[in-house]
Amino acid sequence: MEECSEDRCWEDLARDALGIIFCKLSLQEILTVVPGICKPWSRVVSGPDCWQDIDIQEWSQQSEPDKITSMVHMLLSRSAGSCHRLSVSRLPNDSLFALIADHAQSLKTLEISRSEISDGIVEDVAQRLTKVTFLDVSGCTKIGARALEAFGKNCKSLVRLRRVMHPMDVAGKVSHNDEARAIAYNMPKLCHLDIGYMLIATTDVVEIASQCQDLKFLDLHGCWDIDDKILQEKYPGLKILGPRVNDCYENSFWDECSDDDSIYSWEEFTDDDYFVIESDDEAIWDDDHSFEGLEVRFYGGVFGEGFAGFDWPESP
Repeated sequence: MEECSEDRCWEDLARDALGIIFCKLSLQEILTVVPGICKPWSRVVSGPDCWQDIDIQEWSQQSEPDKITSMVHMLLSRSAGSCHRLSVSRLPNDSLFALIADHAQSLKTLEISRSEISDGIVEDVAQRLTKVTFLDVSGCTKIGARALEAFGKNCKSLVRLRRVMHPMDVAGKVSHNDEARAIAYNMPKLCHLDIGYMLIATTDVVEIASQCQDLKFLDLHGCWDIDDKILQEKYPGLKILGPRVNDCYENSFWDECSDDDSIYSWEEFTDDDYFVIESDDEAIWDDDHSFEGLEVRFYGGVFGEGFAGFDWPESP
């Protein structure tokens, strides 16, 4: 303690200051490294200061449903209703979405792409999402016009909506014009709308633009039935992206990738192709003295059962 008499100890910093610092770290570091440093830091990451912005989008895309459920439960509990942004993919069921709504007192940004939620649960809990201004329900194939209508009627301040689909999601579907009408007549304050690859016609977009008079940006990439020239003439102040945009879903791209004569043909690759190392740097692994002076620290016994099962390596 004598060393800290002149300069304030790190562990004595205000909780909100530590929370701001810790939020710059990765999710894994916050959950598995910081708690092992000292008790004050462990208390900070266990409280709401670090969980006002919860972004587990990348992690959830590679995780099993039960682990996503456990993680969302834990982080929302820690946020204590102070979370203003939640970004997670592949919610596995309606009950987890209902839990999010129960903790949405401060929620303004909700990103839940490719989640298994239904129209019914959205209608049941949308009244708890009144502060949401940005909503991303891209790739949520089990919801439709009913859910969008419920979001619109209850999220009165909604200014941005992302409802981008994957071409495989819309295969066999006739039209999304009912969803377009739900957007047009229930989300009047929209400024930014992304509806890529939805099966809609030019008349549907005209209806949206006419009703959402604050609309400034409209992403229509992959909406092949849209006549963008008509829209540009009718709404010169509206910035429109698409419908023809070169991206990974373009037919021409897939045609090139599937060309049997191409050097990139999938059949030409084997597992061994990814593990060929021809660098002389391999020699460093044979040098018994290569790691002299390397300091290795192990944190043992500092993590509770709450961190188990998230497929993370031991702390460095």
